[in-house]
Amino acid sequence: MYTIDISLKTTLSGHQNPIFALSEGLDASSIFSAGNDKGVVEWDLETGVFKRIVCAVPASVYCLHLVPELSLLLVGMRNGEIWCVDVVRQQLIKKMNVERGAIFAISTLTEKREIIAIGEEGVAYVWSLDSFDLLYRFTVSNTTVRTIQPYRNNKQLVFGDKDGYIYLYDVADFKQIEKRKIHHMPVTAVAVSDLHLYTGGRDAKLYQLQQKDLSVVRELTPHLFTVYSILPHPHLPIIATVSRDKSIKIWDSTSLALLKNISLERGYDSHRLSINTAMWIEDKLVTAGDDKLLKVWDVSLISK
Repeated sequence: MYTIDISLKTTLSGHQNPIFALSEGLDASSIFSAGNDKGVVEWDLETGVFKRIVCAVPASVYCLHLVPELSLLLVGMRNGEIWCVDVVRQQLIKKMNVERGAIFAISTLTEKREIIAIGEEGVAYVWSLDSFDLLYRFTVSNTTVRTIQPYRNNKQLVFGDKDGYIYLYDVADFKQIEKRKIHHMPVTAVAVSDLHLYTGGRDAKLYQLQQKDLSVVRELTPHLFTVYSILPHPHLPIIATVSRDKSIKIWDSTSLALLKNISLERGYDSHRLSINTAMWIEDKLVTAGDDKLLKVWDVSLISK
C-alpha cells in the first residue's frame, strides 16, 4: 500500500487573463502556457520565473501541442487558425486554418508524420507534418468536439463530442470503429493509459473504459463540476484530475480509489477559481486556470 505526498513547489504569475492551455517544453525545466492573453509564454520550472513571450497571437489560445523533434509548437486558436512556431528560432513557420469555428484539440500521429486537429464544427483536419499540406478532412460529429487522444499503440484514436459521445477511429484510414454515448453532457477530457481509456465531462463524471470497444469498466463522480483534465502519471500507478470546482484529485489508476484531494478547503495553497488545464512534467504536476496562475506541485508515492 502507499500514500501520496504532494507539496506546492512554486506559483508562476504573469498572465493577465485565464489560462486554457499548457504544453511541455523542450526539456523538463520549461513549460509553455497560453489562454486569453493573446500570447504564448515560456516559463522556467526550476527557478519559477518567466522566460519569454514565444509569440503574440491574434486570438485566444485553446490548445498547445509540442513536436519536440522539430522544436515545433502547434498553437490552436479561437479564430480557427493553427500556428506552427519554431520555438528555438522563435519563428512562425506556417499558418493553417479550418473552415469555421475554434480549434479545441491538436495532436500528432507520429508514425504517419501527420498533424490532426478538430474543434467547433466537429470536422477533423489532417495536415502533413513535413509539408503542412492538407491531406484529409472528415466529419466526426455534427456538433463541437473538444478532445483528441491517440492510443499509445498509435493505431487508433478517440474523439469526444458535445453530446457525450466517444468515437474510436482507425489511424490508418480514419474509418470509424466504434461510437458510444458515455456522458450525459459534453465530453471535456480524454486520456489513455496502457490498459484503459478515461473520459471526463461537464456532467462531472469520470469513466474508465475498455480501449477496444469503449465499454464501461468503472464510473464515478470525482468532482462537483466539469472535469477539465485527466492525467495518467508517466510511470506511477496514479491519475490526476482537475475541475471547474477548483480542486485537484489523485486516484489509483486501476481501482479509481481516491488517494489525495488538493484544494483551498483542504489547506493547500491551491487555485481560487476554475482549474482549466494540467499536465505532468516528470514527477511535477502543473495546473493552471481562471485565476491566471500556474502552480507547480511535487508529487511522490510513500510506501506504508
